[in-house]
Amino acid sequence: MTDTQIDPRTPVLVGAGQFKQRPEVPVEALEPVAMMAEALAAAAEDAGAPGLTSRATHTWVVKGAWPYPDPAALLNERFGASARTGLSTDGGNVPQSLVNMACNRIAAGEADVVLIAGAEGIWSRRRARRRDERIPYTSQTDKVPDEVLGADVVMNNKVEVERGLRDPINLYPVFESAFRASRGESMDEHRDRVAAMWEKFNQAAVANPYAWVRTPMTADEIRNPSQTNRLIGFPYTKCMNSNWDLDLAAALIVCSAEAASAAGVPTDRWLFPYAGTDGRDTNYVSNRGDLHSSPAIRVAGRRAMELAGVGVDDIDYVDLYSCFPSAVQISATELGLGLDRDLTLTGGLTFAGGPLNNYVGHSIATMAGKLRENPGSIGLCSANGGYLTKHSFGVYSTTPPEAGFRHQDCQDEIDRFPSVDLDADYTGDATVEAYTVMHGREAPEVALAAVRTPNGRQWARSSDAGLMDEMIRSEFIGTDVVVDDAFEFAPA
Repeated sequence: MTDTQIDPRTPVLVGAGQFKQRPEVPVEALEPVAMMAEALAAAAEDAGAPGLTSRATHTWVVKGAWPYPDPAALLNERFGASARTGLSTDGGNVPQSLVNMACNRIAAGEADVVLIAGAEGIWSRRRARRRDERIPYTSQTDKVPDEVLGADVVMNNKVEVERGLRDPINLYPVFESAFRASRGESMDEHRDRVAAMWEKFNQAAVANPYAWVRTPMTADEIRNPSQTNRLIGFPYTKCMNSNWDLDLAAALIVCSAEAASAAGVPTDRWLFPYAGTDGRDTNYVSNRGDLHSSPAIRVAGRRAMELAGVGVDDIDYVDLYSCFPSAVQISATELGLGLDRDLTLTGGLTFAGGPLNNYVGHSIATMAGKLRENPGSIGLCSANGGYLTKHSFGVYSTTPPEAGFRHQDCQDEIDRFPSVDLDADYTGDATVEAYTVMHGREAPEVALAAVRTPNGRQWARSSDAGLMDEMIRSEFIGTDVVVDDAFEFAPA
């Protein structure tokens, strides 16, 4: 099919660029907005239309760990564009969600050329500070973006924070234990399987020139604690955790078919977003129906495939959001993908890197290259923000979709799934539902457990050394415990 046979408002992803730096002298590193500019320039080159950035009608930036109030305006200045600017809210779901948003606006005639960029310079900034040096950042004052993209979601309640369940490193290993129990696996079987899966992720990163960590690792090296790979939240070692100590940038250019033709983008660079979906699980983990599944992934992920007119067996390439192994396994299970298939193109957030909110920018960019290398193939990208909280999906191919781009917000259906009440003040008899043991550099520090009570779910802790050792060595899910007035638990 030629571009003249395509609806001129059809959204097409025409350019994808990535940028990585690791300078010997940290203070010589490019600042994040300059990294974004490099990635956008690479995306325009990838599209075969270097001047495309100056034609932008919208420039959107994925929020990052930097101080610019309106980085999109700085990008417009660099490229001579007069585009409306946007800055996203937080969430690993953001890059795919922004692609969905761009496609909707393009299809509705509200946008023509949308630039989407994100970058993190955490590695160089930290190392410059260790030398008492600072990388010069462009200053912006009294500047706000034309629009804020997305809505902020509070994802921790007071009880979760007080009990130590406030960060991803605390909650994803809790999900992991629940997933293990749901499959009836022994602890050793489970750790072996997860390590073998993460070895495949490492192999993908070794083959990915934009991955941050490209050192080959075996499953045993990933699974077993060592001086360079200590336990973080059991059963996760450091090499099973997301890594944001890096300098990476990624950018995407989404156009209408009409704008792509006008800019001279060759049709062999066009990638068609078939469908996109968005949805979220309960804001607070405390209220999830269980801790081993995700209704939002089940509904939104499968709906994306339905809207695209494809089944799970039609998907040739997959990149699942992979901050921690539990996110991958729960997503694959909910989507109907086998855990033994290739589930990443980049290498995931441990090895390819987890640049705060922008990992999926790299995921989509890598997917674009893979699909162009194999015309007619179909790819699926998933994006996850929070604690398996906010989700976005995209289905892509080089072949134009018969029905055009289709999008759905799946929240109404997701909200019909049952939830659980937080029994915040409960003390007494309870049963362990899921848990982790958090480690310091030298030894275990605290066990964190979700326990089921007669009225819902409670969070409890223990710093008893003998108990923590037992919880690491043998399965503790299903154990009857007593929660005391300090919300400490002990076997009944």
